[in-house]
Amino acid sequence: MGPVLSSPIKLYIIWYGNWNSTHQATIRDFLNSFSSPALSPSVADWWKTVRLYTDQTGSNITDSLSLSGEFFDSRLSNGVRLNRLSMQHIIKNAVTSKPSPLPLDPRNGLYLVLTSSDVQVDEFCRAVCGFHYFSFPSIVGATVPYAWIGYSGTQCPGVCAYPFARPLGAPPPSAMGGNDIMRPPNGDAGVDGMISVIAHELAESSSNPLVNAWYAGDNPIAPGEIADMCLGLYGSGGGGGYVGKVSTDAGGNGYNVNGVKGRRFLVQWVWDPVKKRCFGPNAMD
Repeated sequence: MGPVLSSPIKLYIIWYGNWNSTHQATIRDFLNSFSSPALSPSVADWWKTVRLYTDQTGSNITDSLSLSGEFFDSRLSNGVRLNRLSMQHIIKNAVTSKPSPLPLDPRNGLYLVLTSSDVQVDEFCRAVCGFHYFSFPSIVGATVPYAWIGYSGTQCPGVCAYPFARPLGAPPPSAMGGNDIMRPPNGDAGVDGMISVIAHELAESSSNPLVNAWYAGDNPIAPGEIADMCLGLYGSGGGGGYVGKVSTDAGGNGYNVNGVKGRRFLVQWVWDPVKKRCFGPNAMD
């Protein structure tokens, strides 16, 4: 009975830590692909499944996502060791810092706190690769949806950048039928793995922004949300550690959706409420 994000979404990035500019450009291009035309199957096509979810008035999740602002917190306003509540203090800093704060936008804003490789976050790599929630007015000044995603390239690529890195304890390529790890379409396992986690959190932030809308199970504190239902699935036939049928480019880099500027990305599937199964725009059926 809770709301979904049916109004146009304005995405605000908070770059926390010391970021590689090439990685930032990849993430920007991904976020700019949601509302921009690209070759099919595209990032915008992938979002069409997310848009099938409605609120109790019948309003669908919006098809408008725009990158509307960025804040650079390279001075690490809350230190190098963070917990879940730290994210709200980081957002507060970003919307109050002079001379160029981000707008505090409770109507349309969705805030992405992206932490770099030199930042430690409690439970990162052990239990989560990202999460979403909503801010407390007592901290931030308003209730806004937000998500945190960490760069795993140096901390735990085998956990949060799969299938672009070998999981800890996995057998060597020769014991896996001679197949090596999939190569990342934008040249970095950490950022390409992060792209899929960003997509995961955007889908769930939009369909369950206040943790009282779309989720499976009886416990909204530990919900199974629309992307949780399809972890590890990127193409038809996937399951049991196999990502499914995806495309590869001339260099052997794996992808399943296209974006702006000729970019390619690998993004996990989400639960389709009409087909009642995991689905993505690269599905063979």
